[in-house]
Amino acid sequence: MVVKAKSDASERRERVRRTLFNFSIPKSSKIDSDRKRKKDSVSSTDRPSEEKPKDKRDDHHINKHRKKSKMSSRDQVKASHILIKHQGSRRKASWKDPEGKVIMTTTREAAAEQLKSIREDILSGKANFEDVATRVSDCSSAKRGGDLGPFGRGQMQKPFEEATYALKVGDISEIVDTDSGVHIIKRTA
Repeated sequence: MVVKAKSDASERRERVRRTLFNFSIPKSSKIDSDRKRKKDSVSSTDRPSEEKPKDKRDDHHINKHRKKSKMSSRDQVKASHILIKHQGSRRKASWKDPEGKVIMTTTREAAAEQLKSIREDILSGKANFEDVATRVSDCSSAKRGGDLGPFGRGQMQKPFEEATYALKVGDISEIVDTDSGVHIIKRTA
């Protein structure tokens, strides 16, 4: 029975290999794509002078995105954070704890206490925010010292966003609860 299973797997692999290596693009598809490329490359002098009526939706789409990009560049903040996940976190795994064994045994209270202690050390000068984030944070941003880069309103969970926008540049927040876990946030811009 085991030998047959190996044989079946070998046959499947061979079929896949044959299919992949014997695959070719039909000539008619190649011709069609060549025609399309030629059609798209017609110069402006070869085009008829009659223009299509302009679609108002195109202007709306362009203006909508232009307004959005102007708004977001003006109203963006930049922040770093330290995240400690706990039993109540929505995703119970992290780069430090891929199977979630430690996270599943960490209570919200224990995570908050750990962050309070870290915050005190940072504020007193005993520790550096970025160094601690690199070692302790459960977020993948740890590899960048907790740096999340710039973001605008509506891009982060509401409690995180509100706390970040309330901070002055250089300030560090109190404990912030989100569905991801508990955080301390440092606004950097």
